[in-house]
Amino acid sequence: MTSSPDRAASRAEVDRLVEPLFRRASARLVAALVRALGPGQLALAEEAVQEALLRALQTWPHGGVPADPEGWLVRVAKNAALDRVRREQRFAERAPHVVRAVEDALAATAEREDDALRLVFLCCHPALSPDARVALTLKNVAGFGVGEIARAFLAREDAIAQRLVRARRTLAELEPAFLLDAGDIAERLPSVHEVLYLIFNEGYAAHAGSNLVREDLVREALRLGAVLAAHPAGDVPATHALVALMALQAARIPARVDKAGELVRLEDQDRTRWDPALVRLGHAALEASASGSVETVYHLQAAIAGVHAAAPDDARTDWARILMLYDRLLALAPTPIVALNRAVALARVDGPAAGLAEVEALAASPPGKLERYYLLPATRADLLERLGRRDEARAAYREALACPCSEPERRHLERRSSACE
Repeated sequence: MTSSPDRAASRAEVDRLVEPLFRRASARLVAALVRALGPGQLALAEEAVQEALLRALQTWPHGGVPADPEGWLVRVAKNAALDRVRREQRFAERAPHVVRAVEDALAATAEREDDALRLVFLCCHPALSPDARVALTLKNVAGFGVGEIARAFLAREDAIAQRLVRARRTLAELEPAFLLDAGDIAERLPSVHEVLYLIFNEGYAAHAGSNLVREDLVREALRLGAVLAAHPAGDVPATHALVALMALQAARIPARVDKAGELVRLEDQDRTRWDPALVRLGHAALEASASGSVETVYHLQAAIAGVHAAAPDDARTDWARILMLYDRLLALAPTPIVALNRAVALARVDGPAAGLAEVEALAASPPGKLERYYLLPATRADLLERLGRRDEARAAYREALACPCSEPERRHLERRSSACE
């Protein structure tokens, strides 16, 4: 169960190594165990993989990092799962068969990628509530902890923990199939799209923490989206539109922070630093998404990102087209966040006073998804500042600072607030 360490490592080094490694490997390990044991044993699979992570955190700082860290996790997760199998009475009669199935599933490295995609579809089972589907996928596919899921949902940790327990119990009672037919896949695709985009968004603009961007989550969402688009079951216009949206937004990441790790607003970004390969991928996926007759929110958001990507700088951005696209998006998805983004586009077309009127109306509406959403008062502050109403702008920035956000966002708001003094 051990392998030769290549070097000793401090606890801090192990922590830095384990998080991205675990996010990358956990979905494949959980999926392989679920394939062997059945979807009803999702909790058992999770526990076995979690035990492997804990063992890594406990032993690597003292014994050194294994030469093959992921292979080490595979072996430890397998042994933990088999220990549980041997103790479970329901497996007693078929224990040898189950043991062979677990060993075969974890040995079949080539199948782990497909299994990870199947795990996404399992987590998006229609018997689960939409929130449970997203939470379960974030937990098992992206390797989120309960606290991270709670921040993504703007919910309490105990509520998320209960949601996960209920979702696992439902799957255990249903014992659904792990290998799906075409009808099941088509039914679950919208939920899968929603989940992948939420994973991407949490990576692209983390709700909390020391970093503005968590590139591991961005890459994982984009990778799963590309795998889904390449699979015959997921090769539909909405999937390509989602991939286009994620690629075009991810292309901006190199320019979103400066060398000191501070946030750089879209209008101030050096667009020569945008990733040209991701821009090309985004435009190609956007073109592929045009083959259908149904326009989705992903099509419209990707088209907006495409307009930004086509402009050499902020001054030459076609804001009139962006506003038109937001009008269509708001008609399709009349959410407060879309309305807020439309107000920003309106301000660029008709002036900050017009945008401010829209933002003020949103701020006066009953609390909902924008409650404690820092970008609402921050946007209001920016427009007030552009209008020269600096005292009001400073107060709005302080209001934004009272809302949850990442540390780079908080420092940016503090600088903007100080500039208004």
